[in-house]
Amino acid sequence: MLLHLSTWSEVEAYLEKSQGIILPIGSTEQHGPTGLIGTDAICAEVIARGVAEATAAIVAPTINVGMALHHTAFPGTISLRPSTLIQMILDYVTCLTRAGFTKFFFINGHGGNIATLKAAFAEAYAHIYDLNIPNAQQVQCQVGNWFMCGSVYQLAKELYGNQEGSHATPSEVAVTQYVYPQAIKQAPLSPEVGSGHRIYGAADFRQRYPDGRMGSNPALATPEHGKQLYELAVKELSNTYLEFLAE
Repeated sequence: MLLHLSTWSEVEAYLEKSQGIILPIGSTEQHGPTGLIGTDAICAEVIARGVAEATAAIVAPTINVGMALHHTAFPGTISLRPSTLIQMILDYVTCLTRAGFTKFFFINGHGGNIATLKAAFAEAYAHIYDLNIPNAQQVQCQVGNWFMCGSVYQLAKELYGNQEGSHATPSEVAVTQYVYPQAIKQAPLSPEVGSGHRIYGAADFRQRYPDGRMGSNPALATPEHGKQLYELAVKELSNTYLEFLAE
């Protein structure tokens, strides 16, 4: 069930059965010479919809722009500041809590969002409590990072070994190839790829990772791999979501 394709009365009926909602969140950022700029949002959205179908949940509109300031030296990247993203999450959770939702399960496709999301959850608990919303004390937020699922990690390790890397990875590129086979990109990749450097500002990031990749070889990705990774993520996160509802 998609929130943006539902009516208010359908949402009201849903809330009589469940107070859980899935919120996909990603990023709009460079993903190397062959990775789509929307990779993180694409992965989060398709996996969230798969989880919702498996668990009879409702899915909020995808948050496509995240915290990606370190990628902004590459054309096409759009980033929110951490403080802006916190306020955005705060407003989302507050509005949905007023409607009757209490279980907020964020399916995340971007590692750079994790710290900000956790800070936003802390802000949300305090803010909603101060507003004296009737169900404030029942509100719980959780983040599920699809790329950190144990089954996904294991398959990526088997398929790509140390060429998985940590950004513009073949696993995430494979999922986008599965979802959008018509948008598969081809480009020459340098055999030398940066890895292991700390992340500071955008200019430093581009200097150390000149083509945007971080230790990865996305040329190994295939749509068939993407389908496998998608199915594993949906299965694992569906179980996590149902456990979250039952807490």
